Amino acid sequence: MALFTEQLFADHLTLPYPEAAVVGDAYYAAPVPDLPLRLRIDFAPTIHAGRYDGLRLQVVHLEQGPIDTAVLRFAEHGAFDVRDRRRGKKPGQDGYGTFTDWNHSEYPPWTGIGVTRLRAAIDQYVRLWIPGAPPLRTGPHPVTAPVSQARTSPARAR
Repeated sequence: MALFTEQLFADHLTLPYPEAAVVGDAYYAAPVPDLPLRLRIDFAPTIHAGRYDGLRLQVVHLEQGPIDTAVLRFAEHGAFDVRDRRRGKKPGQDGYGTFTDWNHSEYPPWTGIGVTRLRAAIDQYVRLWIPGAPPLRTGPHPVTAPVSQARTSPARAR
């Protein structure tokens, strides 16, 4: 069954990297095109075939190969909190914070994923390893951001 990888990265995570593509079940990007560092993201498998519990991020140097790998667990980033509460799943129970691709459906197996904290963690990881990478927008859209208030008290004289 398809994991709808392209849909996850294009419609949900919306990563800002200009040179990026989904190949198979992995996302590849050049966050800074002039650097020889690439980002690869795929689903982190569990010991159960067809079950995934996070996103695996990898920084790859074009000549030296993989430099670092990190796994962002869905449970640690609240990705399925709403779904799991609705299903009555708690940490430590089978299926908590995971999804499977066992069912053949027209819907992604990760439907209902919350990506806010995952996006923030991806941004932190990429900016640590790939200097100059564009930041991800993790806060509210500028239109809905609060307007800063003018200072009403006089400035203190020195």
